[in-house]
Amino acid sequence: MAFYENTIVAKQDLAEKDLKTIKEKYNELINSSSGKVIKIEEWGLLNLANKIKNYRKGFYIHYKFEGDNNTLKEIEKKIKIDSSVIRYLTVRYKKLDTKNEFFKKEKK
Repeated sequence: MAFYENTIVAKQDLAEKDLKTIKEKYNELINSSSGKVIKIEEWGLLNLANKIKNYRKGFYIHYKFEGDNNTLKEIEKKIKIDSSVIRYLTVRYKKLDTKNEFFKKEKK
Protein backbone atom coordinates (compact mmCIF):
# COMPACT_ATOMS: atom_id res chain seq x y z
CA MET A 1 0.00 0.00 0.00
CA ALA A 2 1.22 3.47 -0.89
CA PHE A 3 0.41 6.91 0.49
CA TYR A 4 -1.50 9.43 -1.60
CA GLU A 5 -2.81 12.97 -1.46
CA ASN A 6 -5.89 13.81 -3.47
CA THR A 7 -7.10 17.39 -3.89
CA ILE A 8 -10.57 18.05 -5.26
CA VAL A 9 -11.69 21.47 -6.51
CA ALA A 10 -15.48 21.80 -6.40
CA LYS A 11 -17.65 24.50 -7.98
CA GLN A 12 -17.83 27.80 -6.13
CA ASP A 13 -21.62 28.03 -6.15
CA LEU A 14 -22.30 24.83 -4.18
CA ALA A 15 -24.23 24.94 -0.92
CA GLU A 16 -22.64 23.91 2.38
CA LYS A 17 -24.77 20.75 2.39
CA ASP A 18 -23.47 19.76 -1.06
CA LEU A 19 -19.85 20.25 0.02
CA LYS A 20 -20.41 18.04 3.05
CA THR A 21 -21.98 15.40 0.78
CA ILE A 22 -18.96 15.46 -1.55
CA LYS A 23 -16.56 15.19 1.39
CA GLU A 24 -18.39 12.19 2.87
CA LYS A 25 -18.88 10.54 -0.53
CA TYR A 26 -15.17 10.36 -1.34
CA ASN A 27 -14.26 9.48 2.24
CA GLU A 28 -16.56 6.45 2.07
CA LEU A 29 -15.33 5.59 -1.42
CA ILE A 30 -11.68 5.47 -0.31
CA ASN A 31 -12.48 3.43 2.79
CA SER A 32 -14.68 0.95 0.91
CA SER A 33 -12.19 0.30 -1.93
CA SER A 34 -9.35 -1.16 0.19
CA GLY A 35 -8.02 2.23 1.24
CA LYS A 36 -7.77 4.09 4.54
CA VAL A 37 -8.32 7.85 4.93
CA ILE A 38 -5.70 9.30 7.25
CA LYS A 39 -6.68 12.98 7.18
CA ILE A 40 -9.18 15.27 5.45
CA GLU A 41 -8.48 19.00 5.16
CA GLU A 42 -11.01 21.58 4.02
CA TRP A 43 -9.13 24.52 2.55
CA GLY A 44 -12.27 26.49 1.77
CA LEU A 45 -13.04 28.85 -1.09
CA LEU A 46 -9.82 29.93 -2.85
CA ASN A 47 -9.10 31.88 -6.02
CA LEU A 48 -8.01 29.91 -9.08
CA ALA A 49 -4.95 31.05 -11.02
CA ASN A 50 -6.84 30.69 -14.30
CA LYS A 51 -10.51 30.40 -15.14
CA ILE A 52 -11.70 26.79 -15.22
CA LYS A 53 -15.09 26.19 -16.87
CA ASN A 54 -15.99 29.88 -16.28
CA TYR A 55 -15.21 29.67 -12.55
CA ARG A 56 -12.74 32.02 -10.86
CA LYS A 57 -12.93 30.35 -7.42
CA GLY A 58 -13.31 26.84 -6.09
CA PHE A 59 -13.80 24.91 -2.85
CA TYR A 60 -10.74 22.80 -2.07
CA ILE A 61 -11.01 19.46 -0.25
CA HIS A 62 -7.74 17.62 0.41
CA TYR A 63 -7.52 13.92 1.33
CA LYS A 64 -4.47 12.14 2.70
CA PHE A 65 -4.92 8.40 2.45
CA GLU A 66 -3.32 5.01 2.11
CA GLY A 67 -4.41 2.77 -0.72
CA ASP A 68 -3.56 0.72 -3.77
CA ASN A 69 -4.13 0.88 -7.52
CA ASN A 70 -7.74 -0.28 -7.15
CA THR A 71 -8.46 2.63 -4.81
CA LEU A 72 -7.08 5.14 -7.32
CA LYS A 73 -9.12 3.70 -10.19
CA GLU A 74 -12.34 3.93 -8.17
CA ILE A 75 -11.68 7.53 -7.11
CA GLU A 76 -10.81 8.73 -10.61
CA LYS A 77 -13.79 6.90 -12.12
CA LYS A 78 -16.20 8.65 -9.72
CA ILE A 79 -14.57 12.08 -9.98
CA LYS A 80 -14.69 12.09 -13.79
CA ILE A 81 -18.49 11.69 -13.80
CA ASP A 82 -19.12 14.05 -10.85
CA SER A 83 -20.46 17.33 -12.28
CA SER A 84 -19.72 19.34 -9.12
CA VAL A 85 -15.95 18.71 -9.34
CA ILE A 86 -14.07 20.97 -11.77
CA ARG A 87 -10.51 19.70 -11.14
CA TYR A 88 -8.64 17.08 -9.14
CA LEU A 89 -5.05 16.03 -8.55
CA THR A 90 -3.68 12.82 -7.01
CA VAL A 91 -0.04 12.57 -5.92
CA ARG A 92 1.80 9.51 -4.59
CA TYR A 93 4.22 9.79 -1.64
CA LYS A 94 6.68 7.50 0.07
CA LYS A 95 6.06 9.18 3.42
CA LEU A 96 3.01 11.29 4.28
CA ASP A 97 3.22 14.58 6.20
CA THR A 98 0.16 14.66 8.46
CA LYS A 99 1.32 17.38 10.85
CA ASN A 100 1.40 20.43 8.56
CA GLU A 101 -1.72 22.07 7.15
CA PHE A 102 -0.58 24.62 4.61
CA PHE A 103 -3.97 26.25 3.99
CA LYS A 104 -5.30 26.13 7.54
CA LYS A 105 -7.70 28.96 8.37
CA GLU A 106 -6.58 31.14 11.26
CA LYS A 107 -9.23 31.58 13.95
CA LYS A 108 -9.58 35.14 15.19
